[in-house]
Amino acid sequence: MKKNLILALFTFLTFSGVLFAQEETGSLNSGTIESQFDYLNSISNNYQEYKVVKKAHLDKIRQNVTDSLKVFKEDLATLKQGMKDRQTDIADLNTQMSGLQEQLAAAEEARDSFSFLGFPIHKAFYNSLMWTLVAVLLGAFLFFLYQYTQSYKVISKARKDLDETKEEFDQHRKNTLERERKLKRELVDALNQKAV
Repeated sequence: MKKNLILALFTFLTFSGVLFAQEETGSLNSGTIESQFDYLNSISNNYQEYKVVKKAHLDKIRQNVTDSLKVFKEDLATLKQGMKDRQTDIADLNTQMSGLQEQLAAAEEARDSFSFLGFPIHKAFYNSLMWTLVAVLLGAFLFFLYQYTQSYKVISKARKDLDETKEEFDQHRKNTLERERKLKRELVDALNQKAV
């Protein structure tokens, strides 16, 4: 309401300034309302302390004032309608803007997430999950590689120990066979000596 009043006052002053800027001819048919009143005052007769104005001049100035007010009212009505149109446009634009913001939010959400195994997942969470999975698998691989190397070392040592034990066993068996042969020879020699 305050804006309407200011706008109407601005229009009135502008319109008055335009009319005032025109050449003042000093008549009731042209010029600003103020110049017409000044002209009426100058052409009116004096009677004691009163001014005597012709009824035709008074009617003419009334008509001019009425016409000016009618123009101002029409301008004011046009401005009010223009303001209502602008407010409607602003409301429409605000509605469109909120719709576009919702679409933007939906588009950003769609860009930043996707469906994985039927569940909506945010890309940052998926990225973190995948890198965590890679880290866990790498850790498991390194653990099993360590276990395999340790097992391989144990198996190699066990094979080496088995080979050494086999060699010792073979050596012990050879020594035992030689001792048996030696004892058998000695026994045979002792029996041969006894029999002789």
